[in-house]
Amino acid sequence: MRAFAALYDALDRTTSTNKKVAALAAYFAATPPEDAAWALYFLTGRKIKRLIPSRVLWELTRDLTGWPEWLLEHCYAEVGDFAEAMALLSDPGDAVTPVDLSLARWITERVIPLKDMDGGSQREAMRRYWSELDVAQTFVLNRIITGELRVGASATLVIRALAVVAGVPPATMAHRLMGDWPPTGEFFSGLVAAAPSEPAVSRPYPFFLASPLEQAADSLGPREEWLAEWKWDGIRAQIVRRQGAAFLWSRGEELLAGRFPELEAAATHLPDGVVLDGEVLAYRDGVPPFAVLQTRIGRQKLTPKV
Repeated sequence: MRAFAALYDALDRTTSTNKKVAALAAYFAATPPEDAAWALYFLTGRKIKRLIPSRVLWELTRDLTGWPEWLLEHCYAEVGDFAEAMALLSDPGDAVTPVDLSLARWITERVIPLKDMDGGSQREAMRRYWSELDVAQTFVLNRIITGELRVGASATLVIRALAVVAGVPPATMAHRLMGDWPPTGEFFSGLVAAAPSEPAVSRPYPFFLASPLEQAADSLGPREEWLAEWKWDGIRAQIVRRQGAAFLWSRGEELLAGRFPELEAAATHLPDGVVLDGEVLAYRDGVPPFAVLQTRIGRQKLTPKV
């Protein structure tokens, strides 16, 4: 946990992309795979569902300090961040009883088990955790537990750092990270291997997204040679056809299994190894509003009407 908290702080303190990449690469290169896997989980925007209501943690902070509510609210207003305010207010100072557990052990042995505890047990556990960590580590822990861990580095920078560690092009690393993956040491070791094992059959390719033109329009060449593509109001997706199966992925790297069975069935007629990147559209006397497609996205089980 200490190393991850130090990385979190380092990323937050600089605006230099090169320094961020260097800090990330140094962390991934020196950290045990099981810790690096969980760090990567958080650095790529994944979260553990909120385990304890923020109000419960705030009440615990009040009990530990013995301060009135108005004074705590004033401290929070000065700090401007809920997790940081609690970390500062609950700091045991010289009375800290340090426990230097790895990030993976903190998550698997202490954080995740909180969801199965009753309220009283959660309070006692958090009281103990706060007494074992310094302010920087408590700050990170609070954000993980409340599901509000925001990192000062984009996924692109994380991919660049991993590419440096693995010695592969960033595009290759981006492809390795696509889709679902478990935060395990085994996964991370394979991820940064120069020649990893065969990738998951269902894995899509990184989505190439449009970006604003930063140069003058004339830099694109003669206008009579331009090609324009209609902007359809649909869902960006990839259909992957491999080893006799078909997989449909959203741009957000969500496997849309069963959401569009018509497309999955049609994809079985594609040659093996084909990947199509495009827009999922509904068509009924023309292209209907995007809201029609949204009725599919949130459903795990489709009815004939949908």
